[in-house]
Amino acid sequence: RSGEMAKSTQLIDNEVFRAYATYTAIVLLKMMLMSLVTAYYRVTRKAFVNPEDTASFGKGDSAKKFLRTDPDVERVRRGHLNDLENIVPFVGIGLLYALSGPELSSALLHFRIFAGARILHTFAYLIPLPQPGRGLSWAVGYAVTFSMAYKVLKTVSLL
Repeated sequence: RSGEMAKSTQLIDNEVFRAYATYTAIVLLKMMLMSLVTAYYRVTRKAFVNPEDTASFGKGDSAKKFLRTDPDVERVRRGHLNDLENIVPFVGIGLLYALSGPELSSALLHFRIFAGARILHTFAYLIPLPQPGRGLSWAVGYAVTFSMAYKVLKTVSLL
């Protein structure tokens, strides 16, 4: 039912909330995978930031050469940080949006576009794809989050 706030006891039966939960799980899992990709790049490039992480590569001065930055590791880390800056707001605003009673088709459009944009952004960062691919995918995801925030404020605002 459009326009009605969802009751907490009915959330699991609410199609919009289930869509939110689905796409939120997808983007959060994608963000978690970025931690594994970072670890993979650190190990394969032998580029660590903590001395204890170099212990398996030797002791003393021979291990110190692995305390370094690597451009590939830093690229993955920047992609992961960008996820944190964009997915965390989506989770909060998306929840408020899902609870504000939007039409299912509108909610699915928002959630799918955001998830697709974030996945494309990751590929654009890791491959790397030439600009403006990464920038556009970021902007699309950001615009979706703003759109949901606007609709929440429009629906529930007491201003």
